[in-house]
Amino acid sequence: MVSLDALALVRFGLRAADDPRIASTLRVVDATLKVETPRGPAWHRYQGDIYGEHTDGRPFDGTGVGRAWPLLTGERAHYELAAGNTKGARQLAHAMEAMAGESGLLPEQVWDSEDIPDRELFIGRASGSAMPLVWAHAEYLKLCRSLQDGQVFDRPPQTVQRYLVDRVTSTRVSWRFNNKIRAMPPGRTLRVETLVAARVHWSSDDWRTVRDVPTRDTTLSVHVADLETSGLGLGDRVAFTMYWPGADRWEGIDYVVYVE
Repeated sequence: MVSLDALALVRFGLRAADDPRIASTLRVVDATLKVETPRGPAWHRYQGDIYGEHTDGRPFDGTGVGRAWPLLTGERAHYELAAGNTKGARQLAHAMEAMAGESGLLPEQVWDSEDIPDRELFIGRASGSAMPLVWAHAEYLKLCRSLQDGQVFDRPPQTVQRYLVDRVTSTRVSWRFNNKIRAMPPGRTLRVETLVAARVHWSSDDWRTVRDVPTRDTTLSVHVADLETSGLGLGDRVAFTMYWPGADRWEGIDYVVYVE
């Protein structure tokens, strides 16, 4: 699933604008979600969005085709400002203004297909969605303030200091069933996350010696077990499985994470 959500990591000081992970994500976002209109570029929320008019312009009735959101043009403008592209950010701000109606109200979505005059749908203009969308107006006001300041005004200085200046990184790498990592850098503690209590049965020498670590309840509906892997070097590997005391059974599968 692709969306602009990753740009919030830049906006809130958790990632640098030129972080390779952000830059590569942005290329995918633009190739997948960006649409050009006569009033400027806008972006879809995510691929496969069904919240919008049908292709023939019929109103949304529980299904449809998601259209472009001026709000996301503002979010993208904040990224450009964080990346030092003030000119690009101003151009996107003007695009937001151009997508407003004659009364200056910003719509939730703009029509992004061929004009359908009979249904009053014109590319780059408001679709049949909500107007005004107060969220979009709030984003526009924030963008005006940020452009005046020359920086993203609501970016917390604490996160900027910690992650962009001091470059603090986590000492842990997380493995969980919806993110079964296959590799980890040296010097990190491997954290195994589960949704219920478990005992992690693990080894770093092909099961010649084994250790058992019970998970602890974080009280956040996640249980975690930290494996003492920080002393492992390149080429080592961690093998582990789980025993589920609540069900009185073993997982029955060995998982492996390589130190690379």
